[in-house]
Amino acid sequence: MPRAAKGAARRQSKVRWFKKAKGNRGARRTQWGRIKETVYRAGVYAYEHRRLVKRDYRKLWILRVSAACKMRGINYSRFIHGLKLANIIINRKMLSEIAIADPQGFDLIVEQAKAAIEADAKQAA
Repeated sequence: MPRAAKGAARRQSKVRWFKKAKGNRGARRTQWGRIKETVYRAGVYAYEHRRLVKRDYRKLWILRVSAACKMRGINYSRFIHGLKLANIIINRKMLSEIAIADPQGFDLIVEQAKAAIEADAKQAA
């Protein structure tokens, strides 16, 4: 009697792969070999792009904060340096939100950063 080679388990496994390949065109959703390549490659891209999204958002926040700083007469790098000197710990996302939603609050933060830079310059001199 021949040995059964997986049977229902193989079909169930393939069905899972086929469901993941849904939405592709042509052979990429109908041929078993192409489906495995497609789904595997999609997983690799998904992994990589989850990290790229985080990178893109950080760039956006920095851009917004930089624009807000320029409007107040200080560049981004000096502003961040001033925040560190003033021991103000706010991440870029929150700084960006404050710059958009609460300009007066952002003005206060900028003033504190400028004051910290001036104090540091006086101390160094």
